[in-house]
Amino acid sequence: MIIGGIIISSVEYPSKISLVIFTGGCILKCPYCHNPELIFGGNPVRMNVIKAEINNSLEFIDAVTITGGEPLIQWEDVKDILKYSKGLSLKTKLDTSGFNPGRLSKIIKWLDYVALDIKAPFPKYEDITGMDIGDEVKESMEICNNAKDTFLECRTTYVPGLLNITDMVEIAKSINCDLYTIQQFRNRVVLDEKLKQTPNPSRDELLKIGNKIKPILRNIKLKTAEFGDELI
Repeated sequence: MIIGGIIISSVEYPSKISLVIFTGGCILKCPYCHNPELIFGGNPVRMNVIKAEINNSLEFIDAVTITGGEPLIQWEDVKDILKYSKGLSLKTKLDTSGFNPGRLSKIIKWLDYVALDIKAPFPKYEDITGMDIGDEVKESMEICNNAKDTFLECRTTYVPGLLNITDMVEIAKSINCDLYTIQQFRNRVVLDEKLKQTPNPSRDELLKIGNKIKPILRNIKLKTAEFGDELI
């Protein structure tokens, strides 16, 4: 399996300590990507080494989170890890762009939690990501919603200049999830160097957006560097 690293974190799985596996490779080229080194990067690691990492961490973790990059590129290895983790009574979480609903459907029964990135209003996906995958993301969202034991978090990184408040309202009207997270764009590490000149949106700016869409979506969270996670 191609991975970019393994860490233990208290923030990747809400209210859980999780072993986080960063997979290498991504089909998208989002200009604001905060892990650009993983788009083409990563190192091959044998599956028995990854399982040993899980075993060695059992005393400290409640869950395993698989993120990226885009984990569904290596979906068969991801399935192996999820099944192994569930066999150890660990909670499981997947972070994904939802680009391939067919692959997601093959592993959904081993997932307790899915964080699905909603990059833009569905008709604008190609403008933001370089790929017209809005319909695939919608299908992935439905797969998660039809899995009765899987919690679905949809999340959007708000990047001024790429998205505006009208876009955020359009997204809110088109999604169905247990929790919607508005993430603060951070310009320190990005794929497109020009975005380093884009100011980070303030917490108050994100709160204004959250309050605007609150009548549409019941459960909304803000994620900022200054205040962490805030339910509004």
